Amino acid sequence: MGDTRGFLKVKRQKMQYRPVCERIQDYKDVFIKRSDKHSVEQASRCMDCGTPFCHWGCPVANLIPEWNDLVFGKKWEAAYQILQSTNNLPEITGRICPALCEFSCVLGINDEPVSIRENELSIIEHAYENNFVKPNYSYRKTGKKVAVIGSGPAGLACADQLSKAGHEVVVFEKDAKIGGILRFGIPDFKLEKWVLDRRLDIMRKQGVNFSTGINIGLDYKISKLNKEFDAACLCCGSRVPRDLNIDGRNLKGIYFAMDYLVWANKINSGEKIDKEQVINAKGKKVVIIGGGDTGADCIGVAHRQGAKCIVQIELLSRPSECRTDDYPWPFYPLIFKTSTSHEEGGERHWSVLTKRFVGENSYVKKIVCSKVEFYKKDEKSCPVIKELPGTEFEIEADLVILAIGFLHPQKEGLLKDLDLMLDSRGNIKTDESYMTSKCGIFAAGDTRRGQSLIVWAISEGRRTAHFVDKFLEGKTNLPLL
Repeated sequence: MGDTRGFLKVKRQKMQYRPVCERIQDYKDVFIKRSDKHSVEQASRCMDCGTPFCHWGCPVANLIPEWNDLVFGKKWEAAYQILQSTNNLPEITGRICPALCEFSCVLGINDEPVSIRENELSIIEHAYENNFVKPNYSYRKTGKKVAVIGSGPAGLACADQLSKAGHEVVVFEKDAKIGGILRFGIPDFKLEKWVLDRRLDIMRKQGVNFSTGINIGLDYKISKLNKEFDAACLCCGSRVPRDLNIDGRNLKGIYFAMDYLVWANKINSGEKIDKEQVINAKGKKVVIIGGGDTGADCIGVAHRQGAKCIVQIELLSRPSECRTDDYPWPFYPLIFKTSTSHEEGGERHWSVLTKRFVGENSYVKKIVCSKVEFYKKDEKSCPVIKELPGTEFEIEADLVILAIGFLHPQKEGLLKDLDLMLDSRGNIKTDESYMTSKCGIFAAGDTRRGQSLIVWAISEGRRTAHFVDKFLEGKTNLPLL
């Protein structure tokens, strides 16, 4: 710990953002990069606790006190080496991770926590600027070949680890470009795609092979996969969206959030899209159903497309501003959050039940809603939704986006052909070594654990790579975390 009184002398500096009036005119990053000087000051706030709960709260077990201390000492390359030892995509998590670690920071008990995510971003960007980031070659070649199916964060982390172990790795992606949800599901104003491409270039130089436009099970038969590869890891994500089966659902103008975000990202990347397929909010009254991060991303896109007005509704009640007894420190709390997209405008409403869609000439025109409350019959029962009488109201809508989560992986094609065992939620079932019901076939990320966070996907990819390597070699030097 470089400065034992750092947390007393320096207050937390929040991430700075571009002015709203400026940033809604483009899709560039909304944040302003912090200077190295400010990062050194912020790193001095880390107390290097005897028990670093931030490390416990991080799914990839980042060695946070260690690299904060090195940043404070301006030993940037050493800080990078420690950071990259636990995180394969720090430039991604430094931008879009919800920072579970910060909610576990000991300093956060009676003060504002250390700005861990921004410190992480400062380290990796400093590393790129100073040419510290290099391919991690393995000069020991095992002669084993592994297929990674899906190129989201779990797939990329798994492929990166297996390549370091000396295996020949091929990442298969059904879309035309690598990145999965990182490329197509996250708007550029949160994650510009040059950030992803920069990492992919490193992985290519390291020896990872990428094969795009191939849908395993359809374009590439399972029999061929089994013949050509010694093991495979399924990182296909959880892409079947949750729907609202209510009256009027068949009206035009109602879309799933991921469809909306994918089209927006493809257009921004310069892809030629059929105009009839484009989902555009320009001049429209937009209603987003679902109050999570995906819904917030849709708000940001709608602002940039020039929506007339935006309303976001959520079935659950408005979260508390502070921790409640249900989420004591150091657990990640359910609290009220305002994203950069919310700061750009629009209305937010909680405890709202969507009852039916009403249309005109086959197009949605309004939504009929009512207010609800949740109550428990007793301490052991689950909350029950109760519609409040006399609270029915309408919201005008020309465009409705459903951002209410995902159910499970797509079963048609690959999963059906492999005939894998699934769990009660429809996700791929694995044993403790992340192997599926078929020997040599592993699974990681959302396709195994269900819809989750990017940092959990990276953790899953790393853990699975550990067990794949052990399966192929009988032992492994890859870390479990």
